[in-house]
Amino acid sequence: MEPGQAAGIAGFLTQTDAIGRITLAALVAMSVATWYLILARTVRIVAARRRSARFLDIFWNAPSLQAVEAHLEERHPDEPFSHLAWHGIVAARRHERHGANRLTESGSTAEFVTRAMRRVLDEETARCEQGLTVLASVGSTAPFVGLFGTVWAVYHALVAIGMSGKGTLDKVAGPVGEALIMTGIGLVVAVPAVLAYNAFVRSNRVVLSQLDAFAHDLYAFLATGSHVSGPGAVVPLKPAAAAQGSA
Repeated sequence: MEPGQAAGIAGFLTQTDAIGRITLAALVAMSVATWYLILARTVRIVAARRRSARFLDIFWNAPSLQAVEAHLEERHPDEPFSHLAWHGIVAARRHERHGANRLTESGSTAEFVTRAMRRVLDEETARCEQGLTVLASVGSTAPFVGLFGTVWAVYHALVAIGMSGKGTLDKVAGPVGEALIMTGIGLVVAVPAVLAYNAFVRSNRVVLSQLDAFAHDLYAFLATGSHVSGPGAVVPLKPAAAAQGSA
């Protein structure tokens, strides 16, 4: 390295060619996409959890299913649990009023409600997985992209040194050391993507498990005419006449 020559990334950029710059730009783009997904999904998950907690509190404390339906009509479902409840209630009401007029509505009310809720669960599963493919791809490919940048930069530096005829240690160590920066950048890009992917997968697994449990309680409410007094607790409703008689 000549006296006064820039070192580090600046030196790497001045000595590399178009392929090296494209490789570095690809790593920068991967990093930007990774952090955008991390921040966007984190904000969305936190907001959805707060809305879900509010809805579940309203649902379990509602006096009747009609009250839940009225609440959802006033405020459109904006998170997974209310979305599932809304489609389950609408499916049950629709099948009870109109029956099986089409193939998609065939079967009993319980079967129709089951299919409607299963579709919602599939939609929520797909929605939870949005962006995870990008994080997994960045986490698995960024180190190799950085390694490619290092190999190419080392090759480029050695060719330049060979053409100059100056093969002393001070002439070789500088360019080769700068080439290793690409490997470091690749690791810096990959590690947050892998950690975020694992964290989001675990978060999705917890949410989908809770949603599946809620779907079972909601199904019991809709299909058997039972009142769910709390998560996992199903209490049969008393007929109105029996309730008046007992009073």
